[in-house]
Amino acid sequence: MLRAGQTVIFPTETVYGLGGDATNPDAVAAIYAAKQRPADNPLIVHIWHPAQVDELAHDIPGYARQLIAEFFPGPFSLLLPKRPLIPDITTAGSSKVCLRMPSLELSREFLRLADRPVAAPSANLSGRPSPTRWQDCLEDMDGRVGAILKGPEAVFGLESTIVDASGPVPVLLRPGAVTLEMLRRVVPGIATDPNLVAETTPGMKYRHYAPKAKVSLVEPGEVLPWVPAQAGYIGLTAPAFAVEYQLRMENLEEYGQKLFSFFRECDRRGLSAIFAERVEPTGLGRAIMNRLRKAAGETS
Repeated sequence: MLRAGQTVIFPTETVYGLGGDATNPDAVAAIYAAKQRPADNPLIVHIWHPAQVDELAHDIPGYARQLIAEFFPGPFSLLLPKRPLIPDITTAGSSKVCLRMPSLELSREFLRLADRPVAAPSANLSGRPSPTRWQDCLEDMDGRVGAILKGPEAVFGLESTIVDASGPVPVLLRPGAVTLEMLRRVVPGIATDPNLVAETTPGMKYRHYAPKAKVSLVEPGEVLPWVPAQAGYIGLTAPAFAVEYQLRMENLEEYGQKLFSFFRECDRRGLSAIFAERVEPTGLGRAIMNRLRKAAGETS
């Protein structure tokens, strides 16, 4: 189906992806249409083997090859100058392409058999929480795609880390499970800009990850003067106020993995408000806070 230009949802270790032939403009257009995604929001291109990097990108810096050697396959994406094989619609007109090699064996076997690079944003309606289970994909995309390849629940639950490797110095554009601290062990000089708005970076330009309920961020132990009757809470510590539904996480890894599925469960329950506990923005906490701020509509 994918080789015939249709869209296919498939699992990865981060979230489920809505895939189409990255070299086929019509297939890529079908991805944007299925997601109701703005056409100026570029897509990540998924590969199954590191050799494909040189087929799809050029002028690859030495530090980028170090990052590839360390973090491919895995929850990690690199932004590089693209070759003409990738049409402009895939990159929203940008001269750069974002490449990722998933670590889930089922993902890579699917990509190998597809025998072409696969463009794939998260398999949800644009702006909604990303899907971490195939059942989540069915909620949003039933009737909008060709097929869903069923797989396991995503291990990480947060989209991949994105690093811009198109210039002399690498820049962290989107935090993920490959943390800034991990990146700096390989490339100490990696740069960050917390206020960066990357026009050429997938998943950075618009509000994302938002459930229907209003999301508010709270400090650990914070007492609120008023809480709606139909409210949910997620965090590492117990809330200091009563809520209808709560999810208490053991650690940051579990927080990241369960965040989006928690948002979706709150929507299923018809809750009007969600309170999410803030965490320290270091390590994996940086990625969790990035997603929470976007879900809450915070700009920084």
